[in-house]
Amino acid sequence: MTRAISVVLVHGAFADGSAWNRIIPTLQSKGLRVISVQNPLTSLADDAAHTRRALAVAEGPIVLVGHSWGGSVITETGVHEKVSALVYVAAFAPDAGESAKDGLKEYPSSPGLSDLSVDADGFASLPASGLAANFAQDLPKAETAVMAATQGPIRASSFETILTQAAWKAKPSWYIVAKQDRMLPPEFQRATARRIKAKTTELDTSHVPQVSRSDEVAAVILEAASAEQTRRFT
Repeated sequence: MTRAISVVLVHGAFADGSAWNRIIPTLQSKGLRVISVQNPLTSLADDAAHTRRALAVAEGPIVLVGHSWGGSVITETGVHEKVSALVYVAAFAPDAGESAKDGLKEYPSSPGLSDLSVDADGFASLPASGLAANFAQDLPKAETAVMAATQGPIRASSFETILTQAAWKAKPSWYIVAKQDRMLPPEFQRATARRIKAKTTELDTSHVPQVSRSDEVAAVILEAASAEQTRRFT
């Protein structure tokens, strides 16, 4: 794998850049340069600005990866000229003119999203019990307890912010469906993958396959990087 290809990883709500810790060593061992963005989760604009800074310093071409809410962020920022491919992990992928929340309207409210706690400043978080039961139910309780303690609350209004770009319209995309997801309905994920014409992989996991099935998720990212490498030399 050529060292010129980079991977920029964008975490979702209730998480931070460490959400990719199990995947990063695998990608680095294949010669890829990796940046895991630390987004503030204060707004789509703020998260997009942080991600664009990472894209600016990363060597191109770039495989841009987003988990959950991070899918909205990579959809908005993936139009960057250095981005060659998009990988969505149990993620939103709205169209321009849509919000993340718009895509969920036709689906029943999921257990995880029904369990959110929103503080006086409008930031949503998951209680430790809800995170263990609905966010990462396939991980040991000791691990979900740490995830709950280190989670990044997100400004709830972010999910209602309208996107101005839809990078998937011009960039090849991959999508990982989490079949046991209790945050974003699996049927919503499948419909999203079909809509963006993504190459789709289904994994029998919770909302965090990058943690519980990290090898399989890394393999999809490596496939996207390999496809770019092949394109460049053919």
